[in-house]
Amino acid sequence: MKTVAIVDDEKDIVELASFYIEREGFKTKKFNSGDTFVNSLLREHFDCIILDLMLPVVDGISILKFIRSNEKTKDIPVIILTAKGSEGDVVLGLENGANDYVVKPFSPRVLAAKVKVFTREKEEKSLLEKGVLKIDFLKYQVFCKDIKLVLTPIEFKILRALVEHEDKVFTRDEILAIVWDYTASPSGRAIDVHIRHLREKLGECGKYIKTVRGVGYKFSQEELD
Repeated sequence: MKTVAIVDDEKDIVELASFYIEREGFKTKKFNSGDTFVNSLLREHFDCIILDLMLPVVDGISILKFIRSNEKTKDIPVIILTAKGSEGDVVLGLENGANDYVVKPFSPRVLAAKVKVFTREKEEKSLLEKGVLKIDFLKYQVFCKDIKLVLTPIEFKILRALVEHEDKVFTRDEILAIVWDYTASPSGRAIDVHIRHLREKLGECGKYIKTVRGVGYKFSQEELD
């Protein structure tokens, strides 16, 4: 069962939203302050987050920035709640990575429908197929011609970045930023080693990862047999 976090300092709103969302088959977790939600965010799994912007202790925009900057939470759909007429808050929320917004007072049915749409989209995107290469992002599994491959977490992150941005050329520094924190990054040549190992493990699918001389690497299906 998918879990939806509802974060709002107005308890009536949390209860109303929870009632309608649970009617659609979801489990809800309720929070009335930003700090209690942040404390739970990295310990628990959420499939969608409904986030009020005006929260005590830690405001919604700060939480949104944290969600999008963290590898574990960056892909969770976030629907922001905002007061009627606060267009600036909506723009700020969307610019910081919110997927959608709902204006108070809101229709709980509309909110529940939005949750269903975003969790369904996330589920559909969990399996990606590129030619004979298949990647299951939820199960962290990779297949080439239906043969299951065993990758390290770093190799999986590199492959995911390349595959999700097909034909985009990544520099070594860009790949480092995805895989490691800047403060703990090894040299760019470490990427070459990981790419070589990744190609070897991918076997026939290794030809999808192409070297762009003097720049970096990209994933491309061009010139396939």
